[in-house]
Amino acid sequence: MKTTRLFLLGTFALMACAARAETGVTDREVLVGQFAAFSGPAGQLGERMRVGIEAHFKSLNAQGGVNGRQLKLVTRDDGYEPEKSKAAVKALIEEDKVFALIGSVGTPTGLAAVPVLTAANVPLVGMFTGAQGLRDPFNRNVFHVRASYFDEAERIVQHLTTLGVKKIAVFYQDDAYGKTVLDGVNRALARRQLKTVATGTVERNSSDVAKALAAILPANPEAIVQVSAYKSCAAFIKQARAKGFGGQFFNVSFVGSQALADELGDAGTGVVISQVVPFPYGASSAVVREYQQRMKESGQKDLDFSSLEGFLTAKVFTEGLKRAGRNLTRESLIAGLESMHDVNLGGFMINYGPTNHMGSNFTDLTIVGRGGKFVH
Repeated sequence: MKTTRLFLLGTFALMACAARAETGVTDREVLVGQFAAFSGPAGQLGERMRVGIEAHFKSLNAQGGVNGRQLKLVTRDDGYEPEKSKAAVKALIEEDKVFALIGSVGTPTGLAAVPVLTAANVPLVGMFTGAQGLRDPFNRNVFHVRASYFDEAERIVQHLTTLGVKKIAVFYQDDAYGKTVLDGVNRALARRQLKTVATGTVERNSSDVAKALAAILPANPEAIVQVSAYKSCAAFIKQARAKGFGGQFFNVSFVGSQALADELGDAGTGVVISQVVPFPYGASSAVVREYQQRMKESGQKDLDFSSLEGFLTAKVFTEGLKRAGRNLTRESLIAGLESMHDVNLGGFMINYGPTNHMGSNFTDLTIVGRGGKFVH
């Protein structure tokens, strides 16, 4: 009798454990959170990331979801401000009860938010930043999809020096994002026994570039690498051109290529931007063709690099969900993602492992052509 009672108690305990689903997971749904700038000078970046994520989620949901569960995205606006980012992540975890996080935007916001999600043991996939401080030291909860800013800086400097351009200046945002890319440019130049000829800064969420112009233009650089949000970069380009600067402008991917082109208008012709995703306007790879189709099905007519990054991030995340299986937990998601060794998503490679969450090292260069069209 006693043995039977113990057996029944054990059975009930197991049933209770099975019934207790992971936070943000039901039999029919997985709740996913996104904290990003949806307002302010970087607002277009968060919005376009969201559009790409939802295009993929919508397609999967129409096919029955992942392992029988529908995907639902909940967003919180951090305005590209670190304190708001911490509050947004805390709210997503504690109030919205999300299972995991996806598609964050920014370095300073990421640095503020990661300790919060790490303490709660919530995975984050696909940060729209290449900052080294978010990659080193290794964080088991954070999975990157894009290449690093060091990768982008190396690509830009390699391109310029191959063309014989050696007088390079840097205009950068005076925060963790700007300083990370500046460091990357300095490292790439040092490998070629070169140094920047001048630097100038701008405050985050500001377009007051007068001091930066005064610091950089007198050095007569042949090229200026820009490291800020699209509004301040556009302001710098327009004012530099008005003062007679005839050199080249290079931007890293975080600027938001389409947002910068829109902001510059006719002044954007010839501006070069490094990219961490394939060219979204062609049809050279299967994943880009899929992206274009999913965007069309979602009623989205405009294609751009940021929404493609959101789409790729969503594909990586959902591949991890598939590999996690029906018994979905945060631990099984991490295990599922870490099993993605050299996975080809259709022309875009992802590589993870138990001690490697870097994802991709893909970089490319594009030029803004006439009418704001991109040339590859």
